[in-house]
Amino acid sequence: PGLSVCLTEHGGCEQSEEQLHSDELPKKDVIAFLQQHGSESFLAEHKLLGNIKNVSKTAKKDNLIAAYNKLFETKRFKGTDRTETVVKQVKDLKIDDENPAETKIEEVVDDGPPKYTKSILKKGDRVTFPKKGDKVHCWYTGSLEDGTVFDSNISTSAKKKKVGKPLAFKVGVGRVIRGWDEALLTMTKGEKAKLEIESEWAYGRKGQPDAKIPPNAKLIFEVELVDID
Repeated sequence: PGLSVCLTEHGGCEQSEEQLHSDELPKKDVIAFLQQHGSESFLAEHKLLGNIKNVSKTAKKDNLIAAYNKLFETKRFKGTDRTETVVKQVKDLKIDDENPAETKIEEVVDDGPPKYTKSILKKGDRVTFPKKGDKVHCWYTGSLEDGTVFDSNISTSAKKKKVGKPLAFKVGVGRVIRGWDEALLTMTKGEKAKLEIESEWAYGRKGQPDAKIPPNAKLIFEVELVDID
């Protein structure tokens, strides 16, 4: 079976050495598999984070095969990373009613596939990715599935220029909902994307009453990553 057959469950189907070394199996397919199934720390360790095309340019097939085998040996699949600082972050967090996207939710789902989809509306530089702990600056608009806008930091003047300032926060450390944390790490500077975030990676069963976000709500965000510190 091809590599794509193995994408349905962790460890369900390993490729033979002969299949992995075959010229019929492109590097991009191996990278895509690893990015879909490997934990974030595993991908960072093996320098596999980022745009598949960019990773493919620098990665050697032998190194990708070694990473593939290591993934099955160590079973460091997506969702297996332990976040030791979560409890402290939740205790230290101050809820910002004006920016509900910055409010940490209590329920976090660590297992299973990503609970968001991303559609690129405007390409970024495809090179400058934020790393965990970097401060990112974003314009955003959040809405419910019926189109109701519940939050935005974008206002425009008569000349259609954005006024105010972008939202700034440290990414990847639990300062925002998980759908934002995960998605922004895949974006590059200048990129604008539409994020459709399932409730599990948004505000879950409780919702966010103050922001008029109902329980179990799927959220739609348009996010523009304008800068990274």
